[in-house]
Amino acid sequence: MAEGRGSRNLKIRFREGGKHWTDAVPIGNGRLGAMVCGHVHSETIHLNEDTLWTGTPADYTNSKAPPALSHVRNLVHRQHYPQATAASSALTGNPSEAYLLLGDIQLDFDYSHLTPGLQQPYERELDLDTATVKVRYSVGDVQFTREHFASYPDQLIVTQISSSKPAKLSFTVSLLSKIINQTYVNAPNQIIMKGSCPGKRIQHNPHGIQFSAILDLKIGGTDGVIHILDNNKLKVEASDWAVLLLVASSSFSGPFTAPSDSKKDPTSQCFTTLSSISNVSYSHLYARHLNDYQGLFHRVSLQLMRSTRPNISEDRSLELKRLTSSVAHSSLVDSTVTQASTSDRVKSFQTDEDPSLVELLFQYGRYLLISSSRPGTQVANLQGIWNKDLEPVWDGAPHLNINLEMNYWPALPCNLSECQEPLFDYISLLSVNGSKTAHVNYQANGWVAHSKSDIWARTSAGQGDVVWALWPMGGAWLCTHLWEHYAYTMDEDFLKYKAYPLMEGCVSFLLSWLIEDSEGYLETNPSTSPEHYFIAPNGEPACVSQSSTMDVAIINEVFSTFLSAAEVIGRTKDNIVGEVRKAQPRLRPINIAQDGSIMEWVKDFKDPEVHHRHLSHLFGLFPGHTITFKETPALIEAAEKSLYKRGEEGPGWSTTWKTACWARLQNSSNAYKMIKHLINLVDPDHERPFQGGLYSNLFAAHPPFQIDANFG
Repeated sequence: MAEGRGSRNLKIRFREGGKHWTDAVPIGNGRLGAMVCGHVHSETIHLNEDTLWTGTPADYTNSKAPPALSHVRNLVHRQHYPQATAASSALTGNPSEAYLLLGDIQLDFDYSHLTPGLQQPYERELDLDTATVKVRYSVGDVQFTREHFASYPDQLIVTQISSSKPAKLSFTVSLLSKIINQTYVNAPNQIIMKGSCPGKRIQHNPHGIQFSAILDLKIGGTDGVIHILDNNKLKVEASDWAVLLLVASSSFSGPFTAPSDSKKDPTSQCFTTLSSISNVSYSHLYARHLNDYQGLFHRVSLQLMRSTRPNISEDRSLELKRLTSSVAHSSLVDSTVTQASTSDRVKSFQTDEDPSLVELLFQYGRYLLISSSRPGTQVANLQGIWNKDLEPVWDGAPHLNINLEMNYWPALPCNLSECQEPLFDYISLLSVNGSKTAHVNYQANGWVAHSKSDIWARTSAGQGDVVWALWPMGGAWLCTHLWEHYAYTMDEDFLKYKAYPLMEGCVSFLLSWLIEDSEGYLETNPSTSPEHYFIAPNGEPACVSQSSTMDVAIINEVFSTFLSAAEVIGRTKDNIVGEVRKAQPRLRPINIAQDGSIMEWVKDFKDPEVHHRHLSHLFGLFPGHTITFKETPALIEAAEKSLYKRGEEGPGWSTTWKTACWARLQNSSNAYKMIKHLINLVDPDHERPFQGGLYSNLFAAHPPFQIDANFG
C-alpha cells in the first residue's frame, strides 16, 4: 500500500484524556508495558513488568487423584453423568496465581495547566507505524508535546516532554504502586522503587518475587532545575524539555526457582540497563526503537477498498475509470474520516463500514503481539501485558482452552514468527511440571496441561467448577502450534530438536489417557466440552462424560501432525509412531446430531445453552484441519448448521473464532457480519458481560477487557 496512506490510517486517535483505563493507550516491548492516559494537568502512566505474579513454585501433583479418577470413570461408564460431574471435583486442586501490576509514573504539571479553556487544541494518538504515543495540547500560546515509546533493544520505557517556548515546562514526578514497596530519591535525578509480590495471594505476605524500578530524569534548557521533594519525588522547574527513562526488573528466575533462592538482584539489573544507555541521546534511543520495531511491523501491509464489483462484460477502460474514481473518492473519505477520534469511527462503522478501520484493527493486533510477546519474555497472557489490578479478572492468566492459543493465531499468517518464541518456551516449561502431573495424578506417561496456568507453569486442574477446570487437553492444543510453526517456516532443526520431543511427550500422554470402551473405541474419560453443560438423560445438568467432540478433534489433529513430523525427521520406525497409527483409527468419529449440527458430546444430549460462547466442537474446522470440503463434506454442512445454531452474540474472542470458522466455510458474508459485530463501542460505565465489542482504545471486550479477540 502507498506509504502515505498507510501511515495516515494507522493511528488510534483521541480528543481528550482517558477517563477509564480502557481509554489509555498501550505501549510495550514484550517485557515492559505502559498505558498512557494523556491527561493534561495530572498524567498517569500505568506500568507493567511481565514477571510480576503472586506465588512461588508449587507441586501440581495429587497422590489421591488415581482412586478418584477410577471412581469418575466408573460413573461415566455407567452413564451416571451428574454423579460423575460431582465426583470429578476430587480431581481439581488449588487456585492458580495472579498477574500483577508494577505501578504508576505520576506527573503533576504546574498550575497554568489548570487554566480553564486554555488547553486547546488537544490531540492524543498511537501511531502503529512507529509504536509511539504522542500527546499535544496548548496552554495559552505554549504548545506542549509528550512522546512515549517502549524500546525492546534498550529494554526501557521512554517519555519525552517538551514545550514550544523556553523555560515553560514545570512538573512534579513520582513513582507509585499498590504493591508493598519502598520508594526514595537516589540521586538528584533518580527515583528508585523496590517492592515485593505476595508469595501467596494476600498482600501482607511479601515473600514472593522481588522487583525494582528506576526512573531516571534528564532535563534541558539554561533555566531548568530539579528539586527533591519529601525524598520520594522530583520537581522540575523552568526547563525546555525533559526525558524520563523507566527501567524495571525482578528476581524471577524461572518457574522452578523459589524467589528466596533467586540470585538475581533486580536493582543491580536496573542500574546495568541504565548504564548501558547513559551516553545515548533520545534521538538515538528512538532510532534504535524504530529500527527494531519496524523490522517486524513493516513485513505486512493490508489495504481494503470499498465495494468494487467490476463487470467483466463492460469495456475495460470504463472499468478502470470506475476503479480510479473509487480510489480517489476513497482517499478523500480517508483524509477526513481518519482524522476523527477512533471511538467516533467505531460508533459510525455500522453505517459507514469504513474499510480503513478494519485495516487499523488488523494492524493493531500485530502491534499488540509485537508489544507483548518478544523473544525472551513471558508468554502473552489474558491481557497481553497490560493490567491495572491487584486481582485482575480471571487472574490475567494464560487460559489454554482457547485464549492463549488465540493470542498466537496471528504470529505466522501475519509474519511475526519470532513473537511465538515465548509460547514455545512456555510449552517446554509446562512439559516439565506436566510430566509429574501426568505420572502422579493420572498414572500416565508423557506430560499434560489443563485449562488454566500461570507463570509457575501450573499443569494440574485448578480450583473451580469442573466444567472449566477439568480439561486435560490444554497441552495437546498447544502442541498443534509447534507443527504449524514448522509448516510455515520449514525449519527442520526446530522440528527435530524443539517441537518433536514436546509432541512426543504429549502423544505419549494421550495414548495413556485413552481407554477402550465396550464398543472398541479408544475414549477420553472423564471428558468435558470447555465451560459448557449438557442435560443428562435424567434431566439434571452435567458436564462430564466421555470423548467430547473437542477431545477427539484435538487428539486427531495431534496424532496426524505427529505422524507427519516423524516422516520429516526420519523417525517413522519409532514404537510410539506405530502405536499412534494403530490408535488413530480407533478414535470415536465425529457424529452429526438429529438437528443436523455437529454433536458436541458423546451423545446427543439436550443443550441448555445453544448460544454458548465456546465453539469447542468446531475445533476440527478451525483452528484444526480435520473438517474439510474435500474429505468430510457432510461435516462441513453440519459445521455450518452448528454456527447458525450458536448465533451471532458473544464476547469478543468468540466473535473472532466465529469469523475464522465462517472464513474456513468460505462464507465471506457471514465472516464479515461477525467483524461488524465486533466493531461496536463499549461504554465502560455500562458494560454488559459476554456482549463483545471494542473500547475506545480498540482493546477487545469480553467485557471486561481481555486481549485474545485483538489477536483473533
